[in-house]
Amino acid sequence: MIKTSDLYDLTHTQAAPLLENTEYPWEALGSIGDFILALGPTLSPEEYDQIQENVWVAKDAEIYPSAYIKAPSIIGPGTEVRPGAFIRGNALVGSGCVVGNSTELKNVILFDGVQVPHYNYVGDSILGYKAHMGAGSITSNVKSDKTLVVVRDGSEALETGRKKVGALLGDRVEIGCNSVLNPGTVVGRDSMVYPLSSVRGVVPANSIYKAKDDVVTKE
Repeated sequence: MIKTSDLYDLTHTQAAPLLENTEYPWEALGSIGDFILALGPTLSPEEYDQIQENVWVAKDAEIYPSAYIKAPSIIGPGTEVRPGAFIRGNALVGSGCVVGNSTELKNVILFDGVQVPHYNYVGDSILGYKAHMGAGSITSNVKSDKTLVVVRDGSEALETGRKKVGALLGDRVEIGCNSVLNPGTVVGRDSMVYPLSSVRGVVPANSIYKAKDDVVTKE
């Protein structure tokens, strides 16, 4: 259950035209920047300001003065980008999101309602509708040996063909504080991860991840 259609309701993202053509969500990671560059000029000038070249921000988004946004990026309606946020480009941030203080984003899709509110690093990742990462939780997007990332689901190993793959979080996923999502982690819809976890591989939908060998179905 790790296909794009298993993880995401595409009605909650402007990236739907990109993602609907993928079988697995990591297939979209190499195209986020080009997709933003094509989408940005089509956005309504009544709803979005182009605050700099190839950076579009919804008029009702709240961007604090000390936040940094690099092109290409789109920040959706009602989203809050808090002090010290560092958006490094190739970032498509949906509506009603929170990008918090000292949070860093790079090559990401955040669906509507995503919260990464406190000291998070999210790179080469896709976070589904209303996904939430607790304070200090991060995605690790490069293996220590620098080999290509493989997504492991039990005995099945899926080659991504990419050196950098962070986490693919399904809709309404909750990640506990100070957790590390290792390269190629997939967390299914409506699942929860305990604080201080080190997660790798696939966490099934509707599960609670307590430890590597202690994953239970939500009641």
